[in-house]
This record gives sequence, structure tokens and C-alpha cells, in this order.
Amino acid sequence: MPIRTQVGIVGAGPAGLLLSHLLYLNGIESVVVELKSRAYIEQRVRAGVLEQGTADLLTEIGVGERMRAQGLVHGGIHLQFAGRRHRIDFRELTAGKSVTVYAQHEVLKDLIKARLATGGQLLFEVEDVSVHDVDGPRPRIRFRTNGTEQEISCEFIAGCDGFHGICRPSIPEGKLEVYERDYPFGWLGILAEAPPSSEELIYANHERGFALLSMRSPSISRLYLQCPPDEDIEAWSDEAIWRELRARLEAVDGWKLTEGPVVQKGITGMRSFVVEPMQYGRLFLAGDSAHIVPPTGAKGLNLAVADVRVLARALSEFYSSGKTQLLDRYSEACLRRVWKVQRFSWWMTSMLHRFETDTPFDRRRQLAELDYVTSSRAGAQSLAENYVGLPFD
Repeated sequence: MPIRTQVGIVGAGPAGLLLSHLLYLNGIESVVVELKSRAYIEQRVRAGVLEQGTADLLTEIGVGERMRAQGLVHGGIHLQFAGRRHRIDFRELTAGKSVTVYAQHEVLKDLIKARLATGGQLLFEVEDVSVHDVDGPRPRIRFRTNGTEQEISCEFIAGCDGFHGICRPSIPEGKLEVYERDYPFGWLGILAEAPPSSEELIYANHERGFALLSMRSPSISRLYLQCPPDEDIEAWSDEAIWRELRARLEAVDGWKLTEGPVVQKGITGMRSFVVEPMQYGRLFLAGDSAHIVPPTGAKGLNLAVADVRVLARALSEFYSSGKTQLLDRYSEACLRRVWKVQRFSWWMTSMLHRFETDTPFDRRRQLAELDYVTSSRAGAQSLAENYVGLPFD
């Protein structure tokens, strides 16, 4: 017998788990299926900067207690270029708003705990997931678990299964328009057992390439270096990484980088990607299944949260009144924000990174852009407003 529910959710990432909890709070049933194990999801270190609106939402829905206790609230960031460091004061420029550094896997732990505590159905380590009849009144999700074929019969499907998931490719050819850009560099990132060298993030534009000093906790630092996209991580010793980080970040007199054992390192590619529309029939795409942004603007998780806020509201309207206006406009509503975030992420990336095709003119123009942003209130305010998160309609 198939499992019956109102909303079937593919993917137990930030989008899928948050959507499931928002639906529960509105009296709507859901079932979440996920290929990975719970342990994998709760341990994989990912992005960790939460916009003001994301942090507020987690608190409002009752899953923000650990975030408030352990998260690092930042009222600004530093932009470093030409041997000088400049602070962008978020609170002063955005009427008191800030961001919270709290790792994505910690958010997932909180959401999983909340869903299980309220009887939520989370099915981990499933295999061969597929979606069917998404253009009809009763779409289905098929999968295998413990060697047994299973099926979820639902009224709507939320495709929250990431860029490499099965939901987006299940939409018939010709129904989606794809917009994408690949960047000619990647990020070499490390996780180090070292107290952060700065109380706030440092974004550095350097002749040798971009560098970022971030953190995950008062004792764990997260640092990145711009590198070729096909770089071999095995070619980088820990000492070579620290040496390059020192070269790019220690450009300010008297400031030293705090170092420690490297516990994780890897290469992350950089791309921008959007599909339109984000819905087909009764299948709705959310998060990375519909869009990818370069990590420079710290927007990936926050954009997924924005998507499911819209989707949860639309589904709540449908189940309370039978109206479909918000469901019909889901893609339109999400894409307005998606493209603004794409613009900001592209702008941050282009302003801070070195491109192989850069001419001396390009370099001078880039430095002039940074000079304008850090010396003009209007320029700084634009960056701050986007970084802490644009308001919701």
C-alpha cells in the first residue's frame, strides 16, 4: 500500500526540512525522503552565514534556541584591498540588522530534531528515487528502502534535492529555460582548529587572488583561497595553504593570521545557475534544485529558505481556502528574489576575484569599485542591505 500524504518532499537539506516543519505548523502533512544518512547530513560542514530574516524565522518557528546560544552575531564585514582594511557596518547602515554565523549542518540538526519530536516522517538512506504523474492531481514518489519498493501518493511534490537531484530532470524537455555561467576559478577551502583571527569576516582582494577569512565557532576557522577550478587538492600541503593565506591576508601592518591543524580541505567550483519556471504541474522546485549562486555573497542557504517561505504560504492558502493564486505565482514570486541575489553574488564575485582575462584597465576599475563601496555611504549601504538580506514582500 502506498504511503499517503499531502506533500511529498524529496531531499532533507535546508529547503526540504524547513518546508516540512513550516507545513506542520500550518496543519499540513508531509513525508521527506533522502538518499543520505542522517549522520551524513548532520556532520557535513557547509555554509554558515544566516541573513537576519533567516535567523528571525528559525526563532519564530521554535528551532532557534541553539542558534541563539552558539551562533556568532556579526554586525559587519571587512573588505581588504591595496594593503588596507575597511569595515562595512551593517547595523549602522541597515537600521540595526546583522547576520549570524551558524553552520548549515547545525541548522539541519535543529530541524531534524524538531520534525522527529512532532512525529514528522523522515525517511533516510532511500534509493532509486523517482517522481511520477507530476502534471496530474495525484503525483507519486517511488523509491526503495531496505530492498523494498515503496511509493508515496501525494497532492504536491517539493523538489528540494539539490543541483544533482532527480526532480528537475524529471520535468519534460523544453519546459524549462536554463540560465548559467561558470567562473574560471574555484575556492580552495579549509577548516582549521584555530580561533578566528578576526571577530568578523574578511574579504580580501589581492594581486595573487581572492581570500576569505570566515569561522564556524570561537575555536574553528574557515578560510578560502581563489584557485584554478581544476586544481588538485593533493598538490597543496597544509603549510603551502597557510603560506598562501598569509600572503593574501597579512597585507595590513601588524595583523597576523592565527594558524592551527587543518581538519578538512577541498575545492569548490563557482557557478551561477537558474531555471525558469521553478514549477511544473504539481512539482515545485526549491533551493539548489532551481538555482545556484557563487558563495561569495553567502546566499545559498538563505535563498533556499526564501523559496520555502513562499511555497509554505502558498500551500497553506490552498489547504485553508482552496485558492491557487499563490501556488500559480510561486515561480514568479521566487524568481524576483533569485535574480536580485544572483546580481549581488555576481557583483561581489567580480569585485573581489582576479580573472585570467584582466587587463591593467580592469584591475584599476576593480580597485576603484572597492574604493567607492568603502568610501561612499550609498555604496556601502547597498552592499549591507543585500548582505543582511532583502526584505520579504
